[in-house]
Amino acid sequence: MERSATLTGLLKKAAEKFPERRALWVSGGFEISHGRLDELVDEAAGRLRASSVRPGDVVALTFPNTVEYVVMFLAAIRARAVAAPLNPAYTSDEFEFYLSDSESKLLVTSESGHPAAEAAAGKLNIPRAGASLPHPDSPVLFSHPDSEPGTESSVADLVNDPADVALFLHTSGTTSRPKGVPLTQSNLGASVRNIGSVYRLTESDATVIVLPLFHVHGLLAALLGPLAAGAAVTLPASGRFSASAFWPDMRASGATFYTAVPTIHQILLDRHASRPEPAYPKLRYVRSCSASLAPAILARLEEAFGAPVLEAYAMTEASHLMASNPLPEDGPHRAGSVGRPVGQEMTVMDENGNHLPAGVGGEVCIRGPNVTNGYKNNPEANKAAFRFGWFHTGDVGFLDDDGYLHLVGRIKELINRGGEKISPVEVDAVLLAHPDVAQAVAFGVPDDKYGEEINCAIIAREGAEIDEAEVLRYCKKNLASFKVPKRVFITDSVPKTATGKIQRRIVAEHFLVTC
Repeated sequence: MERSATLTGLLKKAAEKFPERRALWVSGGFEISHGRLDELVDEAAGRLRASSVRPGDVVALTFPNTVEYVVMFLAAIRARAVAAPLNPAYTSDEFEFYLSDSESKLLVTSESGHPAAEAAAGKLNIPRAGASLPHPDSPVLFSHPDSEPGTESSVADLVNDPADVALFLHTSGTTSRPKGVPLTQSNLGASVRNIGSVYRLTESDATVIVLPLFHVHGLLAALLGPLAAGAAVTLPASGRFSASAFWPDMRASGATFYTAVPTIHQILLDRHASRPEPAYPKLRYVRSCSASLAPAILARLEEAFGAPVLEAYAMTEASHLMASNPLPEDGPHRAGSVGRPVGQEMTVMDENGNHLPAGVGGEVCIRGPNVTNGYKNNPEANKAAFRFGWFHTGDVGFLDDDGYLHLVGRIKELINRGGEKISPVEVDAVLLAHPDVAQAVAFGVPDDKYGEEINCAIIAREGAEIDEAEVLRYCKKNLASFKVPKRVFITDSVPKTATGKIQRRIVAEHFLVTC
């Protein structure tokens, strides 16, 4: 079997090729080489086997962004189990849903525990284990009710098959119940190779994690892609993103890139405007994904940090990456585009499955080795998403003559105002071009006359003052009249997911309730 067909094989090849190079560094703490990381993963996988974890069992993990999480995540996959990362901020009821829906057999947390997750696991009779790594030269300390301290089984006889389900995640469920997405070793291996190829990752690269590792963006693009290339990854000392620690960590680690969602880019831009760093590292690129990045924000990022900003397009169902703007040496950045397809086929279809020509909008569809085989126990969702031999993303867009994808928005987020279909992404871009606007989101609300009307929420840049009249004046100057918001909410915050993404439906509900 070709080792590059699996995620585990790719990471083992990196460990053999670059055994002494840094793989992980905890800011202000210890570092772990690629060779040592491979040893820790095999040791921890042996502990899982000794704790009655069998191939195909789901191991739920809830941690901050720590070394213990990385080791136990990779150990579960190495043991041919299924890793199911969970957001530590979930309530006990949410943990109960996700643990039950994934059919988890074991919950692993930090050694100190997690009361909400443990309460949920207790209701479902799921055992809990704690993991800690006090020093890079020590083994992972693993406490499990069915495992004696110091016992472990060898994993030398275990062969990771490309068809093994390795990762189980849930979609965000913005318009329906979250759907379970199983991803195989082959899916993950394909995505990691795509990420390494399009961004030309090598052992000389380094990055700092800013996104939670229970989400596919941070997990694949910031952690696994770089590790498979032999690069180095820095984990923040606090286990989560800190704007004040980010640039010092980037300089100290010799970082060459970072990847984030637009919200975090905007936080870094605001900090740059009010408290600029004495120096910024020389970066090969800055990457933005998981939500639309307004052209005005992209331009500010490039000017502030002196690096090309590459916008990309991704989904959990595609093991993250689907399209990306190229590095400058590989082609031009196309304004308003999320780039060219990476490692898979992409087309745009109408509702009858007809492939649409360049420049004509329709639903974006993909197929390739990185795409899931289907949602777990959800025949209705599978029937809707997998049609005509393609996976239907639910996004509306078009491919231009050079194969670059331009997104208009989610099918379910398009605002239907009296028959006019309005993309909220377009309204966002205009709002964010205003010099006093830091964050903006447009959304549809019910309207007796038009069916739907446009509202928006605005967060002003630090030190700036802006009111509804100024926003409306600016919109009337830069948008067709039917696209101008009817109402503007000036606010200090908008609801976001744990990964920093803004969900329009939730924003709409929030302001309709609070206004």
